[in-house]
Amino acid sequence: MGNSLAGPTGSSHTLVTGAAAAAEAGVAPATVRKWVQLGHLEAAGRQGRTHLFRLEDVFAAERATRGRVRRG
Repeated sequence: MGNSLAGPTGSSHTLVTGAAAAAEAGVAPATVRKWVQLGHLEAAGRQGRTHLFRLEDVFAAERATRGRVRRG
């Protein structure tokens, strides 16, 4: 389930776990962790030990990395 965080302009941002972010973006949870490692995505908050991400940031990371598949 997502949490809601009101921004300074009154806009609301939905925060989701890495697993939920992966499901929304249609990728594996490991992919979300890799985006974080590579600097494409930053956690917007934490709930205990769990990182929380803004959905709009997740979709931006997905768009930024789309088509960048390594071929060996």
